[in-house]
This record gives sequence, structure tokens and C-alpha cells, in this order.
Amino acid sequence: MKDLTTKIIAHRGASKIAPENTMAAFELAYNLGAEGIETDVQLTKDNIPVLIHDETVSRTTSGNGYVKDFTYDQLAKLDAGSWFSSDFRDAKIITLDDFLTWIKPKDLYINIELKNNKIDYKNLEQIVYDKLKNHRLLERTTISTFSPKSVQRLAPYQDEVEIAFLTSKRNPYLVEYAKKLGANALHIKYRLLNQSLMKASQEQHMPVRVYTVNKYKHMMNCFLQDCDGIFTDVPYKALTYRKVYQFKKQL
Repeated sequence: MKDLTTKIIAHRGASKIAPENTMAAFELAYNLGAEGIETDVQLTKDNIPVLIHDETVSRTTSGNGYVKDFTYDQLAKLDAGSWFSSDFRDAKIITLDDFLTWIKPKDLYINIELKNNKIDYKNLEQIVYDKLKNHRLLERTTISTFSPKSVQRLAPYQDEVEIAFLTSKRNPYLVEYAKKLGANALHIKYRLLNQSLMKASQEQHMPVRVYTVNKYKHMMNCFLQDCDGIFTDVPYKALTYRKVYQFKKQL
């Protein structure tokens, strides 16, 4: 039987109070009670999967240039925290292996977003799949991507790991489209959420998770629609708001 509780998933960690995609953000999210962690993966010049959202390092580190043009050793020397606050000046870009080692003993859902819709990193799907398999984390992980071609490349693994098509584009047949690509989950921008989509997803037994949900009224609607999860920058607020929703529902 499906668990009807909408899971609270920390978007890039607790990214409103710590620099996104760093160990500090992940640790805070976990300690605050988040039920899952969402993070982003790019590939370095030496094919090391690292956790960073942007294709360049400019916004969130002390460096400049594309992730793909750095070796991991070069990336590891960058300051990935001072842009957010001087309190986090020791924060570093971490590898996917670092993250998986940290999260393995914790009771947390994992969402790995492949950042390959702008740069189609060669073999990224296989590299991430192999890392998850080696860490024995396939069964509690979703691999997501905005790239239809990437979903198709991941499709052969759909019996071993959940594959989500990420989208912000309207499509009246979105569930059918995602399934045809080879996805078995759907991650949507909040404005796409509606009753007909939820009905279609439930008929196809396709989990729906919604991004990026930070406002009270939007969270309440996600809870009402029985979404499988929400990605939020403020997991500590979302947990409180879910309690409020559950309390109101009992009245």
C-alpha cells in the first residue's frame, strides 16, 4: 500500500541556511529532520562525478570556468562556501562518492539529478549508476534529468533504480510521455501540478514529486494532492507545515 505522506526532500541540502550542495547543507538538512536529499551531479575533466548545480563554478565558488575543464584536484582547492557566508569559508565541492559514503548509514531518500541538459557529459548515466550500485544504494535512489535522451539511456536500468523525467513544460499527456521515454517517476515544476496529472500518474503507478516548493500555500496544495514528495530549500519549514496540514485534516 502506498505511503500517502508527502516526503520532505531537501533541495541541494538545507540550501537557505547553508551553501548548496555542500556537506554543511546536507548535515543541516539531516539534523533538521529532512526525509531525503536532492543533489546535482556534473563531471570533471578526469571523469569524477562531483556535486554542483551550475555548469560553471563561478556562482558558488572562488573560481571561474566550466566544471568540465577542471580536474577534481583543482576543484577541491576552491572555496565553495564564502559566497554564501564567511561562516562556511572551509566548504568544498565534494565527490558523489563522498556523498554516498555519508548518506549510506542514514535513513534518507536520495535524488541524484544529472545536470546534462546543457552539457551532455559522456557516460554520465553509467558512471552514476555504477557508483550507486557499488554503494548498494540503488533501491532508495531516484536518478533524475531534464534530458529526454538521458532518460532513454537510463531506461534499461528502470527495474533496478527509479528514473525520473524532470520538466517544467506543459504537456497534457506528460505521464504517458515520461513513461514512453523510459521513466518510472515524474518530477515537475510546481505550476504543472493539477488533479488530472495526479490522477493519470496514480493510474500508471508513477510517483510525482514537485520542485522547488518553498511557500506555505504551495506546500499545502502538494500535501492535498498527495504528491509523493516535495523538493524544498526550507525542509525545516516544510516539516512544520506538513504537521499543520495533518492537524487540519483531522478537524
